[in-house]
Amino acid sequence: MGQTDLQPIYLKDYQPPPFLVEGVELEFDLDPDRTVVTSRVAYRRNPAADRQAAGLALNGEKIVLRRLLLDGAELPRDAYDVTDDQLLLHAVPEAFTLTVETECVPRANTALEGLYLSGGRFCTQCEPEGFRRITYFLDRPDVLAPFKVRMTADGHTYPLLLSNGNRVSTQTLENGRCIAEWEDPFPKPCYLFALVAGDLAHIGESFTTSSGKSVAVNIYVEPGKERQSEYAMDCLLRAMKWDEDVYGLEYDLDEFNVVAVSDFNMGAMENKSLNIFNDKLLLADPDTATDDDYARIESVVAHEYFHNWTGNRITCRDWFQLSLKEGLTVFRDQQFSADARSAAVQRINDVSTLRMTQFPEDQGPLAHPVRPDSYAEINNFYTYTVYEKGAEVVRMIHTLIGSGAYRKGMDLYFTRHDGQAVTCEDFVAAMQDASGKDLSQFLLWYNQAGTPLLEAESALDEIRETLSVTLSQKLSPTPGQTEKQPMHIPVALGIVDSQYGSVKSKRRGDNGEFAETHIVSLMSERETIELETERGTLSRAVVSLNRGFSAPIDVRASLSPSDLAMIAKCDPDPYARWNAQQELALTVLLGELTRNDVVEARTLLVDGVRAAVARAYEDPAQITVFLALPSARIINQRLEAIDPLAVHQTRHALRVNIAKELREDFLNVYETLSDRSPFSPDAIAAGRRALRNAALHILTLAQLDEPGLAYQHFKQSDNMTDRWAALAALNDTDTILRRKALNEFASRYSDNPLVLDKWLSLEALHSDPAALDRVRELLDHPNYDSRNPNRIRALLATFAFNNDVAFHRKDGEGYRFIADQVMKIDQFNPQSAARLAGAFQQWARYREGYKAGMRDALERMSENRQTSQDVREIVEKSLSA
Repeated sequence: MGQTDLQPIYLKDYQPPPFLVEGVELEFDLDPDRTVVTSRVAYRRNPAADRQAAGLALNGEKIVLRRLLLDGAELPRDAYDVTDDQLLLHAVPEAFTLTVETECVPRANTALEGLYLSGGRFCTQCEPEGFRRITYFLDRPDVLAPFKVRMTADGHTYPLLLSNGNRVSTQTLENGRCIAEWEDPFPKPCYLFALVAGDLAHIGESFTTSSGKSVAVNIYVEPGKERQSEYAMDCLLRAMKWDEDVYGLEYDLDEFNVVAVSDFNMGAMENKSLNIFNDKLLLADPDTATDDDYARIESVVAHEYFHNWTGNRITCRDWFQLSLKEGLTVFRDQQFSADARSAAVQRINDVSTLRMTQFPEDQGPLAHPVRPDSYAEINNFYTYTVYEKGAEVVRMIHTLIGSGAYRKGMDLYFTRHDGQAVTCEDFVAAMQDASGKDLSQFLLWYNQAGTPLLEAESALDEIRETLSVTLSQKLSPTPGQTEKQPMHIPVALGIVDSQYGSVKSKRRGDNGEFAETHIVSLMSERETIELETERGTLSRAVVSLNRGFSAPIDVRASLSPSDLAMIAKCDPDPYARWNAQQELALTVLLGELTRNDVVEARTLLVDGVRAAVARAYEDPAQITVFLALPSARIINQRLEAIDPLAVHQTRHALRVNIAKELREDFLNVYETLSDRSPFSPDAIAAGRRALRNAALHILTLAQLDEPGLAYQHFKQSDNMTDRWAALAALNDTDTILRRKALNEFASRYSDNPLVLDKWLSLEALHSDPAALDRVRELLDHPNYDSRNPNRIRALLATFAFNNDVAFHRKDGEGYRFIADQVMKIDQFNPQSAARLAGAFQQWARYREGYKAGMRDALERMSENRQTSQDVREIVEKSLSA
């Protein structure tokens, strides 16, 4: 396999579609082994497109063409050609109706793209390019049309037939066949088409919009799981109300349906009015779901609903603009979660996710802009850069122009572009026009890859009673982008003083009021500002930078451990306090790895933890995130050459030392936060459980030879949150009780695949080189389904991405094992295989012994002639590092 095998698609080559679609009519005769699809599509030539050919090329894959009619007349065989991925009509009129009859085999569709079976039920996944596996069509997001759908199936096996839009009619024929018709009046691209057919139970509610329209809201699940969907329904109704209150957006159809399926490559899909969910992100009850599961469900349910406007009513012109819908909608779901829960904890969690996942993307061979310049396989660009960094880009606009102007900009965006497929420039233009702020330089955030480095120097001028701050920015070269321009960076900053705490200030010469935080728009490579304070002279002042994580940047400031400790204690911004504590912990960890003196930093770190524990009852959820040490992924970003075993051992040793030193403090927290009231998933109760369970984990570390408390907690728990926390604590030990608890957990939930995923992930996480042997054994476990993406993620992805001891075994067996699994999975599900192959992308940043083994694994996958384009792109770009 050579690099020339890849055929990149470039943003610069975009051309408008040669034809527009006036309407689509689809008929499905559903059968697992032979589904017949008849499409009638009204085409007309696009006046905005260059007329380069008399014919029409339609996309199509893994389907059989049975019949082809143009304006009702059957086309002769010499009027068209069929290839593996295209139907080419040699000549067509300016406007015409094309009828295409195709056949597919849903039962054999293991890639889970297009029309396939999950649990014996039909479902679809068409984003990004799955519709071409259903029928021949102009499968691109800038071709929008209203859809009418008619489905016929065996009424006994498939009594429920769902599609997009409003239900027109349903009937059962004398022969037992069932028919349903649906109509979606809003033009949409084919990637938003959806179909579900099967025997499903449901719960239903009615939602009344602000204008008085009644909407039937339904969630469909496997029979017997109705109760587990009640929380998702609550989240959905709250999201519908929130979108009206905050954005002024009403739902636009008579029905909104959600379906849970067990085989799904993604988390969920926002198909117009028929959202399809991976059941992992929809089903919850106290016995099977943790507080983290509840929070994730709340976020994802809201995210997919919010897509109704930011993604469906206004969609992206091409797949390069993917963040136009995904980044924007992630920002909206983060706002929703912040309003529903602790805003401070939500922000810290969002930043943690970004740093652990997206920052490494920016450091590696797969680095790409929020709007990529090119791609070979679009499935590979559903990345943290597009989603999470894309959300931060929207958040920066919100910061720069203010909440009022942002809302006006969104209103203008909807007014201008409703029913259109647009670009990132269109979105930014609406924000610029509504606010009057020049955002032309800001567009570089969409076009330049990498994480900007912000360096800061400060100096106190006692005579002028000012604090000068010099900010400089640098953006390192990334693949395909060797030269970078200065970014437009909003930097939120303020002053913290050892005597006065947070100090109000203003820029020298500014006639405005003194404030705790300023937003500085850094647009040049270097800029110096002067701050004068309300108090005049200061005792010992430091600058607090990037408050609220105002920009997705890496900050380097000359702060001593005592400076960091002061910010962690006194800063008014919760993120800044948390970040300072993280930096203090990194100072200790990196010092230990390089054998530098970190006595002062370690003392201040422990003191900060002790002080936080003493305030545990003020905000348990916020204290919980404050206590967590930086992950191995965060530590790795600060290393020139990664030694995963050394990082793991150093981090573990620090956790154990803190645990032993503060054992009595945490024992008091654990005992005091004991709560025997009925389980509730609300944020306050979840915060108390989070802190108590964090204390349990620390106590287990402090008593490595005596994990009885964790096992007792495990046995006495009446909810999954507590049970899972105890099991995770035991999993960090090498005791008989660990294996006993794991076996009891697996036995208790042997008939619940979603809960067993938690068990699989813990088995894969155990920090012992022998964990690889256990993972191999579990591939043959009767409850492990090698073709289910959830099982693959739980066992194999957890092992490859998160087990730094066993995956990075020095004999290279972890690398060889995962490479073998990638090649096996690639034969039936390229998307899942490509994601697993991503575990090797940072190989060049590791120490030589690890580096060679990872490179060998990549080369083995590269030499496999049957590799899909999905995996090929990941492997070749990784090897290019």
